[in-house]
Amino acid sequence: MTMQNQNVAGKEMSIEEKLRLLFDLQAVASEMDKLKILRGELPLEVQDLEDEVAGLKTRINNYQDEIKNLETAVASRKAAIVESKGLIAKYTEQQNNVRNNREFDSLSKEIEFQNLEIELSEKRIKEFTAELEKKNTAIGSSKEQLKEREDDLDRKQTELEEITAETKIETERLNEKASKIEVLIEDRLLAAFRRIRKNARNGLAVVSVERDACGGCFNKIPPQRQLDIASHKKIIVCEYCGRILVDKDIHNDGTIEE
Repeated sequence: MTMQNQNVAGKEMSIEEKLRLLFDLQAVASEMDKLKILRGELPLEVQDLEDEVAGLKTRINNYQDEIKNLETAVASRKAAIVESKGLIAKYTEQQNNVRNNREFDSLSKEIEFQNLEIELSEKRIKEFTAELEKKNTAIGSSKEQLKEREDDLDRKQTELEEITAETKIETERLNEKASKIEVLIEDRLLAAFRRIRKNARNGLAVVSVERDACGGCFNKIPPQRQLDIASHKKIIVCEYCGRILVDKDIHNDGTIEE
């Protein structure tokens, strides 16, 4: 498998020069990967903790809204009880002035209905109060959990910031070096490098031949293919893993100076 030679910025570049540039770019990329390894899983851990903290805050806000609604419902039921008691007193007084049994029975039914309303309101108040206790307990638990997660987040962020600060200068140097190399590589070849690097284990897009095998997947490379690689006449990729193959001598001379 080969990639054809093209002009770069109007100037013809040899395959050997392209291979050296790709080799140099891979070397810089690998150094940048090492810096990322220093950060380890910290960026992901920080992101997870930030998401968890946001989720807990949302949960607490939802609980608080539910508590307000329950408190409103309790107040409404208490007001209903006061209203029903007032009606009972009114109907009881009216019973003393009725003219017949039908009016008395009608008022008795109204009094009975209001007593049932009071019982129902008292039942609902007990239910709402029990639910309020659960919500308040849940808020207390969520706030404790939030405090723990915020402490974890502060610690992880501080740790990440310290590592980032320690590697900042080196990261900037490597980014600058990579940019100098990338502008010399044709777009199609650079895109292929990035694609292979993204899909390859260990981020290796360019590997050298080691002990007659691909330095990426370790599959054997036929002698004739090794000669083609060493001739620097065409860009050859491993037929098994798709990585760009170079020989050990490709780094001699022509490397990009910092």
